[in-house]
Amino acid sequence: MNGGTVAAPCGRDRADQQERDRARNGPDATDDSSGPGAPTTAGAVRAGSEVHAAPCRRLVVLRHAKSAWPDVPDEERPLADRGLRDAPAAGRWLREAGIRPDAVVCSPTLRTRQTWELVSGELGAPPERLVFDERVYGAGGARLLEVVRQLPDEWRCVLLVGHQPGVQELVLALAGDVGGKVARKFPTAGIAVLALDGPWARAVEGAARLSAFVAPRGQAGPG
Repeated sequence: MNGGTVAAPCGRDRADQQERDRARNGPDATDDSSGPGAPTTAGAVRAGSEVHAAPCRRLVVLRHAKSAWPDVPDEERPLADRGLRDAPAAGRWLREAGIRPDAVVCSPTLRTRQTWELVSGELGAPPERLVFDERVYGAGGARLLEVVRQLPDEWRCVLLVGHQPGVQELVLALAGDVGGKVARKFPTAGIAVLALDGPWARAVEGAARLSAFVAPRGQAGPG
């Protein structure tokens, strides 16, 4: 499941992209090369015939993985077996996409914390900050937008781990719905990657670009 235009890496991810470009194109590749087959300009990636400038901020919105429904309070619901498979797959997708968050803002429920723990195990390096924010639990899109606007500007790439319908409403408010996929369904372990220009305080409706929308899935074991 994918959607939106391809956006450039930001912050720490931009350096990672440059390293990958050098490895792919050889040590003599330069950032200002041009013409067919030339490496991508530093700070931008090519989408079709267009090159997009690197965004100032990246927001990665992750819905928790599939949860179980035991007879416990909602906040204490754990991940189901499928969720335990899908959450690491989400982490692998982020790693392979070159997305390493500076900070994570996570709902404090058990299923969101378990999702983050399994995702983080695949990223290789921990974020600089991890915040369990009670406002994310049960929040609609408008409340989550307030959370985003209050993020510190030194956090260039932020992963938000939350719940439906808030995560879907947040993405639709910030970036609309390229291709209609987000409005149809925001599945468990679904990931939306948003690119924003300017400080977090300017995260208003329509201010972001949807650069990816995926729902990674883990493989079930035999039997």
